[in-house]
Amino acid sequence: MAKQKKQLTKKKIVTAAWKLFYSQGYDDTTVDEIIREAGTSKGTFYHYFDGKDALLSSLSYLFDDKYEELLPQLQPEMTSFEKLIFLNRELFGMIETSVSRELLASLYSSQLITRGEKHLLDQNRLYYRLLNEIVSEGQKKGELNSEMSSYEITKLYALCERALLYDWCICNGEYPLKAYGARVMPMMLHKIRREAAEEV
Repeated sequence: MAKQKKQLTKKKIVTAAWKLFYSQGYDDTTVDEIIREAGTSKGTFYHYFDGKDALLSSLSYLFDDKYEELLPQLQPEMTSFEKLIFLNRELFGMIETSVSRELLASLYSSQLITRGEKHLLDQNRLYYRLLNEIVSEGQKKGELNSEMSSYEITKLYALCERALLYDWCICNGEYPLKAYGARVMPMMLHKIRREAAEEV
C-alpha cells in the first residue's frame, strides 16, 4: 500500500512537471510551480528528485503511463502486429501534442552522456514488459517471426521508435509524427510478421 502511494506521488510530480514544461517551457518552469501543480510539498519533491534537471530523464515514466492507459484498448481480436502498431501510433500522438521537441532532444542527449541509469533502456519498464508480452504471444499464435527471439523483436521495435523520434527532433518537427509513424513503422517492422518472413 505504501509502495503504491509512493509511486502515485512520484507519478503526480512527473505528470505535473511535463505538463508545465510543455505549456510554458522548461526554462520558465520553476520547482515551486511543479510542486503547486502536483499538490505536494518541497520535501516530497526533493525526496524523489534532486532538482528540475533530474526530471528530464523521467519522460520514460510518462511514456509508460500512456501505455498503461492504452492497455484496455488492446482488443482480443487484434493481431499482435496490430497491437504493436496501435501502441506506436497512440504514443506518437501523445508525444506530438504534449512533449516539446526541445525537451525530447534534451532527453536523448542526456541519455547519451549519462553514466548512471538509462531509463529509456530499462528492461523493467512497463514499456518493455508489455512489448515483450505482445511479441511472445504473437510468436505462440504464429503471427510473428519465430526465428528471432521475443527480446530481439522487442529491441528492434524500440530501436525503430527511437529512430523516428530522433529524426523528428532533428528535422524540427517538419512532419506530423503520428501520421508519419503510422505509415513508416509497418514498413520498418514488416519482416517480423510471420507471412513476410516466410516469403523470403
